[in-house]
Amino acid sequence: MLDVCLLGTGGMMPLPRRALTALMTRYNGSSLLIDCGEGTQVSIREQGWSFHSIDAICITHFHGDHISGLPGLLLSMGNAERTEPLVIIGPKGLKKVVQSLLVIAQGIPFKLEFIEIEGDEEQFFLNGYHICAFKVNHNVVCYGYTIEICRSGKFDVEKAKSNGVPMKAWSPLQKAESVTVDGVEYTADMVLGPKRKGIKVTYCTDSRPTDSIVRNAENSDLFICEGMYGEQEKIASAREKKHMTFCEAAELAAKAEVEELWLTHYSPSLIRPEQYMKEVKKIFPRTAPGKDRMYRELKFKED
Repeated sequence: MLDVCLLGTGGMMPLPRRALTALMTRYNGSSLLIDCGEGTQVSIREQGWSFHSIDAICITHFHGDHISGLPGLLLSMGNAERTEPLVIIGPKGLKKVVQSLLVIAQGIPFKLEFIEIEGDEEQFFLNGYHICAFKVNHNVVCYGYTIEICRSGKFDVEKAKSNGVPMKAWSPLQKAESVTVDGVEYTADMVLGPKRKGIKVTYCTDSRPTDSIVRNAENSDLFICEGMYGEQEKIASAREKKHMTFCEAAELAAKAEVEELWLTHYSPSLIRPEQYMKEVKKIFPRTAPGKDRMYRELKFKED
């Protein structure tokens, strides 16, 4: 299963009960963070989660409301006696930007490993997470992220026997791609059935609607998308500032045929996002206005 927590839902500036944008997931003892706006580490604490298990941080872009909480978080992770390396993924120039922020967060006792995205789309495999970064349409270089927990097929006894796989290789092959027994190599596809549906979460903020969002969010169990404005009359402002309205996000969710949509990254002037949901749900009924520390436990679907 995959734990998902929307730590902050604010855009531009934090409010008393709304931290800036961040998402955290937990899977098999490893946590992943997307963005780290001001208030992120407070939200992690209030959720009752730990900094120590964060193994990777994905940054969408270099605007302050998405990265301003990073120095403090790294210091807190260091104070929690972390020594393992931390992977940070983000647009080209990431290392320079983070090192500049570390002027106020010196002495971190663990190594930072930077992965800079240069293409329109790149994929990474970290601690059981399959991460796809895809470029969106903002006024600076910005990426959305899809996180997948892949799931192999069920063990097939008859398939294993027909392929001549010895019984002592059966168990290891369920956990590895290949195993050598008595000098003969056997592969997992010789004992496993078709891959089963895994878990898929797509996260996108600070963008106009794009085909890349629809393509990468397709069939997601959870699609978390920016909704800077609830008011449709602010569409001109959304276009100018390269953001979205609630209804535009809902249209993307409908096109991508996702299971559920959470809205996030609200304008500071948007105090009650729930009051705009009637029109949004006409477009995509399974939409929820995101709230700080909104939580979902996503499980594998049984065949």
